[in-house]
Amino acid sequence: MYKVDNAVIMAAGTSSRFAPLSYEKPKALIEVRGEVLIERQIRQLREAGISDIYIVTGYKSEDFQYLTEKYGVILRHNASYNARNNHSSIYQVRDILKNSYICSADNYFTVNPFSSKVEDSYYSALYADGETKEWCMKVDEDDYITEVSVGGENSWYMLGHVFWNEEYSERFVRILEAEYDNPETIDKLWEDIYLEHIDELKMKINRYGEDEIYEFDTLDELREFDDSYVSDTRSRIIENLAEKLGVDQSELYGFKCIKGDGNEAIGVRFKCRDDEFEYQYDSAELMKSNGGF
Repeated sequence: MYKVDNAVIMAAGTSSRFAPLSYEKPKALIEVRGEVLIERQIRQLREAGISDIYIVTGYKSEDFQYLTEKYGVILRHNASYNARNNHSSIYQVRDILKNSYICSADNYFTVNPFSSKVEDSYYSALYADGETKEWCMKVDEDDYITEVSVGGENSWYMLGHVFWNEEYSERFVRILEAEYDNPETIDKLWEDIYLEHIDELKMKINRYGEDEIYEFDTLDELREFDDSYVSDTRSRIIENLAEKLGVDQSELYGFKCIKGDGNEAIGVRFKCRDDEFEYQYDSAELMKSNGGF
């Protein structure tokens, strides 16, 4: 058994699929069933006896500052959050990785998944009954992951936190430092790097029940889990759009990000009843669309 040294919560991304709520605040700081997402994770880690917690920020990093005083966490800033993929957040904490949990700030755990001692390195998994577009895993007789494919059916797929023991951390950091400056690394998830070295970076599967780990990629998914968001999205943008259209917020759905040439968010596409609309922030112009999105 490995005694957990610390935990890293990655919270640097823009979460553009969660538009427009993520335009107004980081997704990690939204309230779900009465509790802020990242605060819930911090509380669960603390309850498991893990007090050394690092938060990697990027987008709207100033919004996370209050956590240092409220919970005593340590913030690390990832200045490359909008230019590189999530491996750059791992790079920012490479000096403290030992027997470490690595978590995504937007996960919601209904049951505390953390403990102070862990048997081996693992990736959390949920089961897909039928087809899925998630990253599906194959394992050997000892439950070590041997292969991962994007998409599959009737399969266990990657979702949630991971645990790296100290040996795994050392190996991953060595590989990451060697490959970080390669141009082809820029767009890679840390999971891509793991898969390219899967024989060296041994990690088990850790199975959870279907109602134990949640991830909300869109407002519609959040509404299914927390119905308080159906008529009150806590979004000034959506409130304004509902007023312009003379409807309740519950009638606006299917939000998708519109990005400009510099990859910045410039507006949203969404649906209201049977109609489709586009809204541009700079002009505050609301347009009805004639076609699909």
